[in-house]
Amino acid sequence: MEGGMSLWRSISRRGRSGCAVPFLNRTAQLLRPLREMVAAYLRPMNKQSPFPLSILCLSESWGGLELNTARFAGWMRARGWPVQVITRAGSPLAARAAELGATVVALDNRWKALDVPAAGRLAGLLRGFGTGALLISRNGDLGLAVLCKRLFLPKLPLIYQQHMQLGLAKRGLVHTLRYRALAAWLAPLPGLARQVLEKTRLPADRLHVVPLGVELEKFADEQLTTAEARRQLNLTLPPETVLLGLIGRLDDGKGQDFVVEALAGLRRQFPQLHLLLVGEPTRNEGTAYADALHARIRALNLTDVVHLRGFTPQPEVAYRALDISITASTNETYGMVTIEALAAARPVLGAAAGGTRELLADNRTGLLFTLRDEDSFGAAVARLLREPGLRERLGREGQREALATYSHHRQCELTEEILRAVV
Repeated sequence: MEGGMSLWRSISRRGRSGCAVPFLNRTAQLLRPLREMVAAYLRPMNKQSPFPLSILCLSESWGGLELNTARFAGWMRARGWPVQVITRAGSPLAARAAELGATVVALDNRWKALDVPAAGRLAGLLRGFGTGALLISRNGDLGLAVLCKRLFLPKLPLIYQQHMQLGLAKRGLVHTLRYRALAAWLAPLPGLARQVLEKTRLPADRLHVVPLGVELEKFADEQLTTAEARRQLNLTLPPETVLLGLIGRLDDGKGQDFVVEALAGLRRQFPQLHLLLVGEPTRNEGTAYADALHARIRALNLTDVVHLRGFTPQPEVAYRALDISITASTNETYGMVTIEALAAARPVLGAAAGGTRELLADNRTGLLFTLRDEDSFGAAVARLLREPGLRERLGREGQREALATYSHHRQCELTEEILRAVV
């Protein structure tokens, strides 16, 4: 190719100097379209340039995993990457990814990891988009992606973006073959990366720590005052109120029921406490938990001090309205809500379980309490109420940590480095 380019430059120079015969000038003109076609074909192969990226997530739900997948697609597209999201037809993820400008295509997968026809359709979608790499954001779709690679696209790099922690060890033959088909595994926290090495046979050189990012700037915006945030949420509170808050979908793993029970006891000592719950049940998964939660709030006579708001596309408003943010999840893998609260400079009380233990440095960027232990939780709340200086310090240090580590720009940059290395 370099020789051809040199010949072209030689012909062009000779033509301009008048030393070439008219025939050569005419030939150069005729070859120009071919030259441009070849250059256009070769351009996507340049590893420094964004190439078409496909993202696979066949989920019909709408929780943190799906929301993070949609956000990531939008961020990468904004950075110049052609992005195709492959998901279920009519899913919330399909709608949100389309709103963010990504190409969205539908795929059904009836027989999971054994669905050869679906693997063939997936291969067609990937070829049609000119996909340079496939990123899988849901563990349940790994089997289909690997089947597609082995049967139809053996040279396609597969990247797994981990959102959930591993449960049981996965060192058997099936999982080993599946994971070794991956070009890269992106773990969001160092502790989760260690768990991957302990519970799988994934080669260590394919494992990378890439924290899931947040658009931190909007959470750190000091122009959005607490008073204005409460006004936007239609919260009319007594002046002495201390507002606790838990933001996230209404789910038995998120701990809203625990916080409501604890609040009933705490208000006997601290009547200024109110609670804001922001979220709604996971779509397509029923409302039994939410119904029981609402009934319990009524039974405890807390309807005047527990303020319920549905899902909001502007979560920064909810965090800025709080005095203290709570993460009470029984086993949160990562906890975007914790990072968002840190970015908003709110002191965070976190249950000492799952990824929350790693996200919060106890007594430096937050306070940890024993999971579902009302005494431990109550002691942490009481300490923050009695030590306003501690609340301010935790908020300040937590925000500094969040801005340095969990920016969505950093997630994209780290992912881009890995994508270019594996293609």
